[in-house]
Amino acid sequence: MAVETAALPLQDAGTGTSRIETGGTTGSAIALSHISFAYPDTLPVLHDLSLTVQPGERVGIIGHNGCGKTTLFHLLCGVLCPTTGEVNLLGRRLVPGQFYPEVGLLFQDPDDQLFSASVQEDIAFGPLNMGLSPEAVNQRVQQAIQITGIAALAERPPHHLSGGEKQMVAIAGLLAMHPQILLYDEPTANLDLRARRRLIQFLQQSSQTLLMASHDLECVLEVCDRTLLFHQGQIIADGPSRDLMGDEALMLSHGLERPYSLAVGC
Repeated sequence: MAVETAALPLQDAGTGTSRIETGGTTGSAIALSHISFAYPDTLPVLHDLSLTVQPGERVGIIGHNGCGKTTLFHLLCGVLCPTTGEVNLLGRRLVPGQFYPEVGLLFQDPDDQLFSASVQEDIAFGPLNMGLSPEAVNQRVQQAIQITGIAALAERPPHHLSGGEKQMVAIAGLLAMHPQILLYDEPTANLDLRARRRLIQFLQQSSQTLLMASHDLECVLEVCDRTLLFHQGQIIADGPSRDLMGDEALMLSHGLERPYSLAVGC
């Protein structure tokens, strides 16, 4: 189910950074055509994968460990090159190895994403490396801080923050780059209940195209209208989240449990 979204602007002109032009919300945000991928000296991780995601969709990706979720995200960022097939983002073919600020990836562990002396400096890192003017960088940083509600943390060192606070700072760093596609890899991992709830509420209000890989099925159910079930590098099922995850036989046959809220009829 696609929802309307006000597309964030592409990067400022004259930065020299790679761009993906888009023809508007009538085209797909993500289109994968017969993608396969294998790491050196291993069996294929993804097999003949085809997928289309529309602008503004929030799509959950579920499946057991090692089924290819994180590998898919790295392909969508251009970090990895598919063995076969083609990746198209916002109407144009993705070229592996190029920098695409229109795509933001949240790592499983925010400590892998935060390294500056202060929160504000960390959020500014991406826009600075896009070649923006100091004024434009500051504007983006302040906007991202406001959206994520972390103004009180702006001058603090990231390594002094709680897990939930680090997660929101990492998200702010992505938003400051004005991405149109956001990839969240296990976003609720290691969060306490309060931080998890705040993150879910934030994601529910997101206007960008969103893909979220998670073992937290209740979170996927609350955030994502559509869910993909991965198994051994293939999409086994694709449909409305409540219908797919409510299918007990399907879930059990792939090593998953139906979310508790669906089991008790919430």
